[in-house]
Amino acid sequence: MKVRAILEAVAFFLILMAVWALTKSVRAEEIDVKKLMKEVDELYRANSSYAELEMEIITPHWQRTLAMKAWSIGMDKTFIRITAPKKENGVGTLRIENEMWNYLPKTNKVIKIPPSMMMSSWMGSDFTNDDLVKEFSLFEDFTYELVTVEDAEEGLIYINSIPREDLPIVWGNILIAVREKDHVPVWEKYFDEKGTLMRVLKFSDVRQFRERRIPAVMEMIPQNKEGHKTVIRYNLLEYDIAVDEDVFSLRHLRSQE
Repeated sequence: MKVRAILEAVAFFLILMAVWALTKSVRAEEIDVKKLMKEVDELYRANSSYAELEMEIITPHWQRTLAMKAWSIGMDKTFIRITAPKKENGVGTLRIENEMWNYLPKTNKVIKIPPSMMMSSWMGSDFTNDDLVKEFSLFEDFTYELVTVEDAEEGLIYINSIPREDLPIVWGNILIAVREKDHVPVWEKYFDEKGTLMRVLKFSDVRQFRERRIPAVMEMIPQNKEGHKTVIRYNLLEYDIAVDEDVFSLRHLRSQE
């Protein structure tokens, strides 16, 4: 009788596992990964936008916080102006399509950033020039698929993204976790071409900015620099508003406005 009871329990457990596996399979088939990736990629993008934000740079030996304003039109034009602290006030960054410039008011110089420097640090932070201006699109410039991961959390969907071979993207792949209920990203993990984890971007403090609910805080943590991280906090974010085209000009970049 005991043996029979054990066998029945084992059979019941196997049935439960089969049902669970079938449910997971059906759920995976119902997820449109292309549509999901487009939502994630366009979460912070719009026809136009204006933002007020701050960037806190933290290292083991020092930390500082920059306040800034940012404007954009589509994926082709971005303008960022630092407003505080006083010694960095007026520093600006302009990108128009594949060209990018920085303005340094102390020397009154405009410096053009070559493509080879797009992955370099922006203002000493753990974000790169490319991170700030979003030159590449996860949706258009990567291939992607749903994946399973070790220690998967309930309620999260995992997507592995691999850059197209014809593009100068340094990452071997980017693993992304998004919430199943609303497709809001939770984290992104960036791996080099050898599969080594290089940095983790965490999203938190989901807020309503007009018609969109997005994480207001992004925290970039490099994996090869202990004690370093950079936190971006959005205080104001407006989408699809009127933005003067003159904002995206070298003249305006030098104006410090």
